[in-house]
Amino acid sequence: MSSDPVASIKDADFIYENSAVKVVANRDSPAIDLPGTTVGPFKEGKEYEVKFWIAQELKKAGIARIRVDEPLDLMTLNKIHWKERVQTSQKVTSIPEDFYPKLRRFLAELNEEAIKKPEKRSDCEKAKNLSDDITTMRLKKIVSLASSARSQGGQVIRSLTKEEKAVYTILHKIISEWRAAILNPDQQEEETEQ
Repeated sequence: MSSDPVASIKDADFIYENSAVKVVANRDSPAIDLPGTTVGPFKEGKEYEVKFWIAQELKKAGIARIRVDEPLDLMTLNKIHWKERVQTSQKVTSIPEDFYPKLRRFLAELNEEAIKKPEKRSDCEKAKNLSDDITTMRLKKIVSLASSARSQGGQVIRSLTKEEKAVYTILHKIISEWRAAILNPDQQEEETEQ
């Protein structure tokens, strides 16, 4: 995983797109040859495991539906929002590792629905607002943790997603170097002379 926050988002998306998901066949379908792999054949009602990007294509073609064990919906966002809000500023709630890839897809889906069905606009706005609040609360906590004089370890770091760990690592490094330059000026002068 990259230490660049934007690259870490792309890395997480790539991993998510290539993760295995379960699909249930809507109808019988012969095997489909793809570059480097073959999927199917599919028998109506049976469950199969395929990569997420393949599952999306099967869904678009009407061949299968994606079976989601932990769906991301408004109720889930509300729960995460509530948990994040009640935690102290030094405690980051544990969220699923694939939260942000799921969130980006959920928001895109809601946006598409809102365009097609105007009555879905309020759900779309609510989801965007909750998502913005969640990311803002989490970022504030990450900045606070990264600016702590001591490096955070163990449980705190385990509560962060890969994307958040990249932000934490970069911020902690920058803040630690800045703090050292302020508090240890003699050491800084020695390093610049060499």
